[in-house]
Amino acid sequence: MNVDDVIRERIEQARLKAEREKRRRAELAESRRRGLAARHARKLFNLASVYDNSVPAASGA
Repeated sequence: MNVDDVIRERIEQARLKAEREKRRRAELAESRRRGLAARHARKLFNLASVYDNSVPAASGA
């Protein structure tokens, strides 16, 4: 095994590591996006349950 082979192997390992980290970041971003959407949906649900929308209008209509 010569120096070129060692360098080639290190470059390949660095490329694989970069791909793994990129995939990991994408998965975390997707989880974060889903979590935020769920939190916002829950907040809107909670707000809707606090306010009673069945009160008639001031005009009595």
